[in-house]
Amino acid sequence: MYVVAQWVSTEWTRNSRGGEAAARRNAIPVGFRLPASRTGVVHEIVMTEGNGFEPVESLGNEPAEREPSLARCGLRLVRSDERVRVELLPARSGAPSRDRRPSGIWLGPGQWLRWQVNYRVTWPPIQGGRSSYRQDTLNLAVGPVHPELFFGTPTRHVDERAYLR
Repeated sequence: MYVVAQWVSTEWTRNSRGGEAAARRNAIPVGFRLPASRTGVVHEIVMTEGNGFEPVESLGNEPAEREPSLARCGLRLVRSDERVRVELLPARSGAPSRDRRPSGIWLGPGQWLRWQVNYRVTWPPIQGGRSSYRQDTLNLAVGPVHPELFFGTPTRHVDERAYLR
């Protein structure tokens, strides 16, 4: 049994909160075509305001637990025979706080999950005191996958996105 994970991350500032830049940001897909090697892979796509929200892709090995950073969420995976328990760990400094969060989601072979969360990060005055924003989407599947799987409807969907002022 193997796991395929795709992280889709979008980062922006107040400059993209309205108008044409916001329209372009809001049109960003939450799932992308998987690369040719789709067994035990982490496919990461990052789009930032600084590069006009053009996708920058990278490819890694088997999905592993990752600790949350200041601005990025983390991941906890628990494997049990044919199933995987997936838990998204919130970024350490992102707002709003999420006191009531979903528990982990169990997935079996052929199932996949889309988990979305967003944040506002306000930097200290010594670093300019500016706010930045981030949305992370984790698409995660168990077992063999089709390259266009994450264009479809997930078996499970967790939406933790909140209003970011």
